[in-house]
This record gives sequence, C-alpha cells and structure tokens, in this order.
Amino acid sequence: MIRGLWSAAVSAGLLASANVAALDFRSVTEPAAILYDAPSTKAQKLFILSQGYPVEVVVKLEGWTKVRDDTGEFAWIENNHLSERHTVMVKVAGAEARQAANENSPVVFTAEKSVFLELVDMAVGWAKVRHNNGATGFIKVSQLWGL
Repeated sequence: MIRGLWSAAVSAGLLASANVAALDFRSVTEPAAILYDAPSTKAQKLFILSQGYPVEVVVKLEGWTKVRDDTGEFAWIENNHLSERHTVMVKVAGAEARQAANENSPVVFTAEKSVFLELVDMAVGWAKVRHNNGATGFIKVSQLWGL
C-alpha cells in the first residue's frame, strides 16, 4: 500500500514538473513595442517588435516580462504590451497550410517567411493556424517558431 502511494506521489510530481517546464508564449499587442535590457523604461532600449510577434515568456515580474524572441535574444517588455493570444511565426520560405494534418491533404494557403499566424490547435507534428485573412490550415511544426 505504501509503495502504491509513493509511486502515485512520484508520478504526480513528474506530471507537475512537466507542466511547469512547458513553454509559455505570448504575442505583442502594440504596433511597435520597445524591448529593454532591464525591467525599466529607463533601461537601455534594445529593439522594437511589431504587433503579433510571438515571444517566449522566461520570467514575469510585477509590470514586466523577460522574453526570448525567435533569434534567441532575451529582453524585457512591459506586461501591458503582451497578449494571451498565441501566435506563431513562419520560419521557412513558402510554408504550405494544408486542409488536414497530413502531407497529402490539399493546400489551403501558403505563408511566407516571418508571417505571423494565430495558433488554433495542435496535432502530432502539425499546428492548426489561422491567417489574418481568416483562412485556416495545418502547417508542419518544424516550419514554425513559437511552439
């Protein structure tokens, strides 16, 4: 009985650890959001990200979030410039969005490199995305950043 409880506790701990380790992505809400080298508007301005740009959340503080972009750069952004909306960015030239999550499915649209798409759902090896024109389709996960 104790062995069973111990095993259940270890399993629950591993599941909790897996959830904590899951990547957390947000998107930029402002047309032009400034990123800084420290959590302050008096810090050095590093660069500007455009609306819809996906970023990985690394650390959250009161009023500020440390994020990582697709190039691997780390910077700080004000929390009110981030949205819960999960976007992804195409990282290859001409990513084909297909009607279903398989290679033989018809192409619905093609998205060029650096285009932002809204993440709708996930399938094994595929992400269901929505283009800003409303079209939806499945793109291979390997062709996207922000997952």
